Amino acid sequence: MSAEDLPAKAQQVYDLLLEHYGNNPLVPRREPMHELISTILSHRTTEANEARAYRQLRERFGDWEAVRDAPVAELATAIAPSNFAEAKVPKIKAVLAQISAERGAAEIGFLADLPVEEGMGWLMRLPGVGPKTAALVLLFCFAKPILPVDTHVHRVSQRLGFFGPKVNPTQAHPILWKLLPHDAQWLYNYHINQLRHGQQICVWGRPRCERCPLTAICDYYQSSQAAP
Repeated sequence: MSAEDLPAKAQQVYDLLLEHYGNNPLVPRREPMHELISTILSHRTTEANEARAYRQLRERFGDWEAVRDAPVAELATAIAPSNFAEAKVPKIKAVLAQISAERGAAEIGFLADLPVEEGMGWLMRLPGVGPKTAALVLLFCFAKPILPVDTHVHRVSQRLGFFGPKVNPTQAHPILWKLLPHDAQWLYNYHINQLRHGQQICVWGRPRCERCPLTAICDYYQSSQAAP
């Protein structure tokens, strides 16, 4: 399939997944600083552990200034349920310190007024914040038209043939940004439904192709069927 045909294929994927998983209204799920810090906590852990760590963090320290200034050991204890606290504590403290220094307080509501490219650039200048975290904050909190590429979106998109096997999730962001419609609700549905698809059917290892609504347009499935 040529590059010119990929936007039409993306729309086919969108339509088929929408039919399979349903529509997902884009409603902010949590306050922007909550989204940012929780996304850092979510790395290499479960949603339940992330939520528990965030709850303990807020209960123990109360506000973001207190988290920023907390002793490392105390902060690590609070977020221990999220796993790898020793790596996450310095990132959280550095992020809060930089936001406070630049904005006068740990608050990022101003991102609502920035174009998506500027918002992405500002967030990605924060210590340890990459394109996935930045895109999640902008899409989920501010309805900015940007697609977060997590491991599931990356796996599904790669198997469908939107980019090659050597493209990593960070490299996939600009590829999909050029390919997909710049519409926040469209991108939100695409993200949520590819996430579900990657969790339930297009799983790592051995995908459950017999249950997949995308086999007719999936490069991975077509190549596996053609193999002897």
